[in-house]
Amino acid sequence: MQFEHLGASPRIHPEAVVAPTAVVSGDVTIGPGSQVLHGAVITAEGGTITLGENVIVMENALIRATAVNSVHIGSHVLVGPMASISGATIADEVFLATGTRVFNGARVGTRSEVRINAVVHLRTILAPETVVPIGWIAVGDPAQLLPPDRHEEIWAAQRELDFPGYVFGLDRDTPDLMVQLTERYGRGLSRHAYDRRLE
Repeated sequence: MQFEHLGASPRIHPEAVVAPTAVVSGDVTIGPGSQVLHGAVITAEGGTITLGENVIVMENALIRATAVNSVHIGSHVLVGPMASISGATIADEVFLATGTRVFNGARVGTRSEVRINAVVHLRTILAPETVVPIGWIAVGDPAQLLPPDRHEEIWAAQRELDFPGYVFGLDRDTPDLMVQLTERYGRGLSRHAYDRRLE
């Protein structure tokens, strides 16, 4: 299914294949030879999304751009089932395994591998050919690679990256942070009420 969102429509190369149950919404460009499989969602929420050549987006993956952070995915990239990319840049020949998460402002270097259920956190920079092990967390610039049982070290680096400030423009110490966050984000998402299905 394709949708016009905020006046922008997807541009899908004739040599790309998008499954009928995938959703492609807004300012999205999909290059030749790319495949978007069943249940995948590619949604440009005010920013742009570009997929290069021969990108494979597997079942139930999510790719989301924001007004602040567009998404660029290079060529010959595999985005595994249930993976999530939000406002990040993925270089050529990258492997994002099942369940990986890549957050806003992150950059994943050429020929890197982010293995099953691993995370590349907000504004984290992975050098080319970096491997993030299964379930590990990459955080910071330059990236530290940490196992999930080292939460205090992850939090120390993550706190400085300021997720609520960077993504939502809100101070983490605001007493009613979640009230403000959900109301602000909800207003932005409500713009989908005016989407137009193209097929």
